[in-house]
Amino acid sequence: MELSTYVRQLHDQLVAVAETGDPAARAFLDRLVVALEPAARLALLDALSAAAAEITQDLAPGSVEVRLRAGEPEFAVTAPPAEPAAAEPPPAPGPGIDDADDGPMARLNLRLSEQLKARIERAATRQGRSANSWLARAANAALAAEEFDPPTVQPATGRGGRRRQTGWVR
Repeated sequence: MELSTYVRQLHDQLVAVAETGDPAARAFLDRLVVALEPAARLALLDALSAAAAEITQDLAPGSVEVRLRAGEPEFAVTAPPAEPAAAEPPPAPGPGIDDADDGPMARLNLRLSEQLKARIERAATRQGRSANSWLARAANAALAAEEFDPPTVQPATGRGGRRRQTGWVR
C-alpha cells in the first residue's frame, strides 16, 4: 500500500489553506508540511495497525498483520484453518425438506436426556445451525422419508389392544 498518495493529499490540503493567507503564512506552512510528513506517515500506520487488529479480532483464529517493506505497509492475511472434513457428509435434503418457513410458527416443548441434547447441539454446530433449526430439519427429513417408506402397522397383540409400528427413522 502506497502511503505517499495520502501524505500528498494532506500536503495539498494544507497548501490550499496557506494560499488563503499572506506570503509569510505560506512559507511557514511549506516548512511545516516537510516536518509533518513523517508524523502523517506514522499516524497512517497507526490507523492501519488498529484496523488490522480489529479485523483480526473478528477473523480469529485467522489474523491480519501490517508489515513494513521498503518503508511501505503491506498486509499479511492468515486465513482461519479450514474446518476438518466430517466423516460423513450431511444428507442431501429430500422432498419436502427446505429451509424456508412456509407457515406460521408453533411452539413445542420437548424433553430430552442431557446426553441426547448435547449430541444434537454438537451436530447442529457442525452444520452451522441452531439446535432448533437442526431439530426442525431432522423432523422434516423423517417425515419426508416416511412418505416414501411408510411404517408397517402390525395387528393388535391382544394385550390391551396395543399396536406396534416398525420402520426406519433418520
